[in-house]
Amino acid sequence: MNVLIIPALDEEAIIGSVVASFVRRVDRVIVVDNGSRDATAARAREAGALVVHEPRRGYGSACLAGIKAAGACEVIAFADGDGACDPDDLPALLAALKGADLVIGSRTKKAERGALTPPQLFGNMLVVALFRGIYGVRATDLGPYRAIRREALDRLGMEDTTYGWTIEMQIKAAKKGLRVVEVDVGHRVRQAGKSKISGTVRGVFGAGRVIIGTLIRYI
Repeated sequence: MNVLIIPALDEEAIIGSVVASFVRRVDRVIVVDNGSRDATAARAREAGALVVHEPRRGYGSACLAGIKAAGACEVIAFADGDGACDPDDLPALLAALKGADLVIGSRTKKAERGALTPPQLFGNMLVVALFRGIYGVRATDLGPYRAIRREALDRLGMEDTTYGWTIEMQIKAAKKGLRVVEVDVGHRVRQAGKSKISGTVRGVFGAGRVIIGTLIRYI
């Protein structure tokens, strides 16, 4: 069984269409409502998702809650709840798992103009360069759109409750010797609302500090 986890916070305007675009592509869609103050949970449920509530704020907290709710399954994929991840790319992510344990969706080649802000692009370049320098692993992106075999995910012992989640997964995968590949994916301009991270300079640099701190912590 393939499960897709979508962390979401105050995405009432878009989450219904996001869920609807994915429900026919996987066996189950789980939306983790990370403390929304709007009708995010109701819209996601109406569109066909299993909704899990995780009031402890943090991207990693939401992902961990979704994993717990997924139960026994073969594959877990992750996507954002703001419409940026193209559902047409999900089959390629899942197909790549035939020869890998973890597949990262790389946004560097197919992202829409303006979908990634200059601070995001710079931060991503810096972190992947550090990742290669410290761990000797080539990567082009820390994108949230990804898929992993459940047994491989369980071996990683994921712990981060913040935006360090994605780099923690890639670091631990490298240390465990997992087969990791990248697949080029599109990344669309946010279709509704304002990003909690890329929507502000403070958010971008705050997330960057967390990611770099996570990178260094696991040396």
